[in-house]
Amino acid sequence: MRIITASLVFFALLFCVIPADAQNAGRPWWFRLEEGKFLFRNGEYGGALVAFDDARRSRLEQFTRVEQDLIRLLSTPEARQLGDSLYFVERLIEMRNETQAAAALAYLFHRVPRSVVGGSATRALEELDRLKPFPEAEFWMGEAFMAEGEWHLALVQFERAWHYRALLETPGFELKILFRITDIHRMRQEYAAMEARALEVITQAGVSLPPQDNLWASMLLRAAMVNLLENEGVNRFLSLYRDGNIAAEPAHRLLGSFFHVTRRDFPALEHLMFAFLIQNTVIIDYVIRRQFDFAFTTLEDLMSVALTRPALVAFMEEVEYFRIAFYFATALHATGRTAPALEVWNFLANSEHSGIWGVRARLTTLPVLEPAIELP
Repeated sequence: MRIITASLVFFALLFCVIPADAQNAGRPWWFRLEEGKFLFRNGEYGGALVAFDDARRSRLEQFTRVEQDLIRLLSTPEARQLGDSLYFVERLIEMRNETQAAAALAYLFHRVPRSVVGGSATRALEELDRLKPFPEAEFWMGEAFMAEGEWHLALVQFERAWHYRALLETPGFELKILFRITDIHRMRQEYAAMEARALEVITQAGVSLPPQDNLWASMLLRAAMVNLLENEGVNRFLSLYRDGNIAAEPAHRLLGSFFHVTRRDFPALEHLMFAFLIQNTVIIDYVIRRQFDFAFTTLEDLMSVALTRPALVAFMEEVEYFRIAFYFATALHATGRTAPALEVWNFLANSEHSGIWGVRARLTTLPVLEPAIELP
């Protein structure tokens, strides 16, 4: 045991005295990315930035080497005579045992389906060149800059990650990048850009995952939802509609609050309606999965169950449930829909768990938005 322990100490000390560049030499780009994440999560932002930059550079060098291996083969007189046919090029590689060129194609087709190349050697080279950027590394560099308060540098990195989003391998990562860009614009008080990016999250223009929200996409359906709210109330509305598009909920929440305090009350109402609907859909679905005979009737009954579940309490805090209910009520009242506004207002006023929003609801009989409210 002592021998093993001594050996471990020796190798640990040896590793520590090796220069950082030598330690990192030869490490694959994906490994350096994970090292950077580890450093970032431990608050070592300088070291994390170095690791992310190493990962980005290492990936570029790797794909450049692979590309050059294939170019060398395609530049030979025998390959040039074959034209652009990848089929004949692969036969030549096999006949001459060109291991480096064969490895280059294997490296490419591990990441890109053959159908994308379409049997073209030129397209194979183009795809290798396209794969050089590393959007995940760009994103995490943005995270490190953001943690350090360098918002401009963070925005540059997030925009680069968004530009190369087609190379992302994690479903839904596109929206995460877009939310970060939205957050930067919000913190820099660039509200026009913030609004445009948040709307892009909701409409999901240029984003492949998740699928577009069909409820929001239909203006007629949105109008019908508002009409139902006005005529039959909030509880009936929540009984008939469900929207589980949780990916878009933060954008609805942000835009609803922003439009409302800037007195664009009807678009604010639509976004707050969707934020509140999505939040309650998540809560109702969670309860039903654990209590199969549950059926939604009123907000009060739903809260009597939801507030006994720690996971739902945490979710409600994360999505600012009672704050959104407050703004939803004031937006309904501001657009002349007094009956459903009072329904939500009384729900807040009578709830002992609604915090400051319940306190504010108990101060007045009608849902009133204070004129001076901090922008998002």
